[in-house]
Amino acid sequence: MAKKRRPQPQAAARSAHDGPVPVVGAREPCPCGSGRRYKACHGRSAAQAVTELVRRPFEGLPGECDWVALRELVPAATAPLTLKGGLPEGVPSVTLATVLPMAWPALRRDDGSVLLGLQNDTSSGDLSRDLADTLQRALVAEPGTPVTAGRPDADGPRLQDLLDTEAPFAPEVHTGFEFWVENADQASAEVAASLERANAAALPTARIAGLEGAYWCEAPGKNHLRWVTAHPEERLLDALARLHAAGESSLGEDTRLVGSFRAHGLVVPVWDLPSSMSAEDVTAPAVAFGERLTKALADETPLTSEERRARGGLTNRQVTLS
Repeated sequence: MAKKRRPQPQAAARSAHDGPVPVVGAREPCPCGSGRRYKACHGRSAAQAVTELVRRPFEGLPGECDWVALRELVPAATAPLTLKGGLPEGVPSVTLATVLPMAWPALRRDDGSVLLGLQNDTSSGDLSRDLADTLQRALVAEPGTPVTAGRPDADGPRLQDLLDTEAPFAPEVHTGFEFWVENADQASAEVAASLERANAAALPTARIAGLEGAYWCEAPGKNHLRWVTAHPEERLLDALARLHAAGESSLGEDTRLVGSFRAHGLVVPVWDLPSSMSAEDVTAPAVAFGERLTKALADETPLTSEERRARGGLTNRQVTLS
């Protein structure tokens, strides 16, 4: 006599539950009715959705290049954020900050305003969803308290869902982290010590006026220009190779395009500058380079052998930060 075939868990899941499956504890029975633990059933796909890497987390936000720069390049900066539907009652403002004291993910100040930290470790593969989760918790936190790290739901909102994408993104670069506190002279000893350490470690940085994502920084021995771009990677590398082969990739005497890196799905060309070259000095040459780059991006002819060698050199020096 043939053995009676047992129903498959997947089939049981489909027949026992229609619609979204609630989130429960990992070891609890899955609400779908399969008889399996949640972590081995619908929890598996939920966990995968949370950890899957989103290559361009800031895509769709105004100022995507500046978002990436503030996440990876700029020590001290802030930018006001505009929420869809306006600010909740009791929250006078929401401000993005590169970092916060003690690496807090967010801070609800005594007056109810919110500071959202950008340069923090995150728990999922979608930085935008992580930041949106932190922002939502900060909006309802008690005034005068920091917001701790959390793990967002797999289907939770992203920044693109919470922020007004029609509002401009206008970062302000600071020389130090005094923006952490409303009155630095009255900061607690712990915050004051954190502020002193942060100020001592920060490299002087400036945003290049009129060029989204372009930032000058002063480093020991030489200065740098790092320019976050939103151009498609292959087209950008071709254009940079054309300019490099033609001797038009520098920003003036003793400057050199040294390569590029990827960050959050965007390519960031990097120039070495002499230590005497300030942010003001490099602005006009950078704007002129931008015009040359626009023309090179429009060139669709095949690369010459010299341009291919230049492209290979740039590609070999490329690294990925995130």
